[in-house]
Amino acid sequence: MAASKSQFPYSLIISLPLPTNRLASSALRALQVDQELSPYVRRDFELVVPDEAAAITSKEGEEAKTVLKTTYRATTNRMLRVAVNGFMESLGVVLGVMEELDVDVLKQELGK
Repeated sequence: MAASKSQFPYSLIISLPLPTNRLASSALRALQVDQELSPYVRRDFELVVPDEAAAITSKEGEEAKTVLKTTYRATTNRMLRVAVNGFMESLGVVLGVMEELDVDVLKQELGK
């Protein structure tokens, strides 16, 4: 569902780099279950390869995609701000859970 620029003229792209594709995919799945409540806001998620790593990475395919890219479009700047504020709160919860409960993080902490 592509939103036209004339209908949704205000936009913001948030790129969140994460250490692994598994964590980026987990964040994507956790965040995309909550639909935008307002018909005046559109949000799209995508996993992408970090710009600086694109030329030097040895990872290929999906494993190289470690950046969660979120694109917001809205009819007004106020609607954009409200939607992004809510997203940031949800993102904070997701990242906090990953930090506390992720298996790789726990292994790293136990190894210290």
